[in-house]
Amino acid sequence: MTKDLLKLLDLSKEDIVQILNTADQLKYDQKHRIPHDYLRGKTLAMIFEKNSTRTRVSFETGMFQLGGHALFLSGKESQIGRGEPVEDTARVLDRYCDGIMIRTFGQEEVENLARNTKIPVINGLTDFCHPCQVLADLLTIREYKAVLEGLKLCYIGDGNNMANSLIVGGLKMGMEVSIACPEGYDPDPKVLDFAKSDPSHKFSLFRTPKEAAVGADVVITDVWASMGQEEERAVRAKAFAGYQINDELMALTNEGCMVQHCLPAHRGEEITAEVFEAHAQEIFDEAENRLHAQKAVMYLLMKDKED
Repeated sequence: MTKDLLKLLDLSKEDIVQILNTADQLKYDQKHRIPHDYLRGKTLAMIFEKNSTRTRVSFETGMFQLGGHALFLSGKESQIGRGEPVEDTARVLDRYCDGIMIRTFGQEEVENLARNTKIPVINGLTDFCHPCQVLADLLTIREYKAVLEGLKLCYIGDGNNMANSLIVGGLKMGMEVSIACPEGYDPDPKVLDFAKSDPSHKFSLFRTPKEAAVGADVVITDVWASMGQEEERAVRAKAFAGYQINDELMALTNEGCMVQHCLPAHRGEEITAEVFEAHAQEIFDEAENRLHAQKAVMYLLMKDKED
């Protein structure tokens, strides 16, 4: 593992496998009440410039289960929100804490934070990527399908941070990845360059969901308008009309195809209520696995070197 988890582009396949295997073990320990307080006495600073339910609860609970302590820092209430340079915040937290998780807008802010601190920095979400969510997705898919390599992952919707991380994570794990998004809503060019350079040539970008879904083993979607895009809601609703996971689309996938959604879900928009409820167990297993995947990341990055 590298010092930080900033984006999946920084990780090797072996790094991802190590995280997933560690998550498996920590999940087993938690379910069987086996003590695993490996981060006893350690503190994680959690900086939130974007609000969240799942990210805050999963990181805070995860640190508690690992024996450590998590501190919630709202962007509006911290000195970052009052104009303190991120470099100064980094150098202060470096002297107080053992790790930093940040959920913010710009990827450069996360990268800059990591450059200015010796302690690990974990990306809880940026507009560019969502590595922790996709690690949870991969963990869930592997639990249901036993393997990742050779499966077809299909993503329907906005070419946003989820799409970016799914493309990278899926290809690095040997999956075929197909994306369907409207013109003008493509994934980040850096991610598309990575996908095109993949020697397996297992990436496809489509304009119609049905083309992308043919033969899929897992179909994933996200809301049409993410946090901070509320003013674009009407425009996006028009652009994404038809980009929906429904029974007609699922009929094109492989038998036993999974459905994943990072939540919150807008039933009747990106996914029908019928499909959501038919795959609710998989979706909420995915939500739970945020806890276990992030515990694995925190353990691997924040454990004492002699462990």
